[in-house]
Amino acid sequence: MDGRLIEAREGELVIEAAQRAGIMVPHYCYHRGLGNPGNCRMCIVEVEGIARPQVSCRFPVKDGLVVRSLSPEARRAQSSALELHLADHPLDCPICDQSGECGLQDYYMGIGRYPSAMREDKFHKGKRIPIGPHVMLDQERCILCTRCTRFVDRVTGTHELGIFGRGHCQVVDLAPGRILDNPYSGNLVDICPVGALTDRDFRFQARVWYLKETVSVCPGCSRGCSIFAHTSTRRPWHNKGKRLARLKPRYNPDVNGDWICDEGRYGFADFDNDRLGKVLRLKPQPEELSWDAALDSVAQALRKGVGEKGADGLAVVASGALSNEDWQAFQRLFAQSIQAKNFLFAPWPDQVGPKDDLLRRSEKVPNLEGGWALGFGQGISSMDWDALAAAVASGRIWGLYVVDRDIDRVWGERTAGLVDRLDLLVFQGPRKYGVSNRAHFRLPATAWLEEDGHFTNFQGKIQAYGQALKPLGAARPDWQIFEELIARWPQGAGA
Repeated sequence: MDGRLIEAREGELVIEAAQRAGIMVPHYCYHRGLGNPGNCRMCIVEVEGIARPQVSCRFPVKDGLVVRSLSPEARRAQSSALELHLADHPLDCPICDQSGECGLQDYYMGIGRYPSAMREDKFHKGKRIPIGPHVMLDQERCILCTRCTRFVDRVTGTHELGIFGRGHCQVVDLAPGRILDNPYSGNLVDICPVGALTDRDFRFQARVWYLKETVSVCPGCSRGCSIFAHTSTRRPWHNKGKRLARLKPRYNPDVNGDWICDEGRYGFADFDNDRLGKVLRLKPQPEELSWDAALDSVAQALRKGVGEKGADGLAVVASGALSNEDWQAFQRLFAQSIQAKNFLFAPWPDQVGPKDDLLRRSEKVPNLEGGWALGFGQGISSMDWDALAAAVASGRIWGLYVVDRDIDRVWGERTAGLVDRLDLLVFQGPRKYGVSNRAHFRLPATAWLEEDGHFTNFQGKIQAYGQALKPLGAARPDWQIFEELIARWPQGAGA
């Protein structure tokens, strides 16, 4: 193909073999997760021995096939198809939210650059139609590639969209009496090759060329979907000052394919809200501390409690959002060095939510599997919330070390009375919760986008995620805080 020898699989399509080899054939309607209707006619190639150009998304490979996607004949056919797509397309690139990642823009610059042959007024259709809580439809920009209708028919099976009208008047629209509210609606924005379907949460917030893309993993549930995190820090006044602009799916055939759910996509819009940035001692008097002073004080308080009342009286409440690195250091500190016996890893009641057969899992935490895989299944079990409350109320628990958990969400009005009975309450985490204001010490930790790490999903697959943002304030990774406390524990360095 184009002078290169390519090995292809039996039954593979020319466009698929080309993509695997790094040859990008123009296309709109074809999508690896949605099939190949062949209706956009953009992927036309020249095949040696066949008189007419062929549609590469419908043409299977065979041994000895010679294909040209860059020949003058192939380019003329692709350019002609592009001209038809642009015939009635509005020239509103400067205000279109798809600008910078638009298939029409990219292909026009690559194979177009011709003067428009249109002499009549363009045909106008519907503009700015909200079709669901997250998606805006612009029928004028639509090129009828049918990706969106195939997605709701074949992937979600919810059938909210269809193509209505005939000929020049055809449009994508909602089915009568429907709205686009399925749990995967945001994927329609990703698969739309033009600006017909845009994200209502991201519209006009930032230009994509100012965003930074980082490989990451969604922490919304135990599936651990592969994603890209797009952050907005080059121009802080964009995106309403929020550092996290959007999350996009990253193709992973073993985990999530091409998709992510709306819970994961939109669940982190408040990423920077209620964040902790200062190292504080809150009792007996509020005081900002250096990290060394705070860690010395916490270690001293833990040593005193364990020495006087025993490690059996310390309870540790940990989050399933900890990374594998965090869990490893957590185990070394609490299970090996301090030898605590009371642990609580159980999700909040509202962290068990809806699931389906596509992606969503009922466990709304990303990495409890990592904790068990790193040794917590061997002799260590999780208490339940009522058992912990009873142990605190009876005075059996003298200290509580809370790692990124909001106890108030479970104990409610009982929280204040219970934690006031404790000799020591340490809160460590990235954001404020009710219990964090009642702690003796508050240690700010980084959130997942502010560190490098790994999650282990429910299938046992380990995935890496990268640091996309600088930590806020004095925040440190959880594993680093644990390691610092290990170093301050008697014989901790060799534990």
